Amino acid sequence: MVRTYIKNVVKDIDAKDAEKAQAAYVLAVPVIDRMADKGIIHKNKAARHKSRLNGHVKALKTAA
Repeated sequence: MVRTYIKNVVKDIDAKDAEKAQAAYVLAVPVIDRMADKGIIHKNKAARHKSRLNGHVKALKTAA
């Protein structure tokens, strides 16, 4: 589930669509947090994914 949401954000980033990437990121964050709370992924890994995705989305918004 986490991989699917992350792939959706990455797909929108690769398509250079800032609005879709931001929307996909907003949907992905609660899923990533939920999986970290359940112990499926480590909390630091969840934070790393969120940070990297957010960095890419911000860079896409400033480039546009």
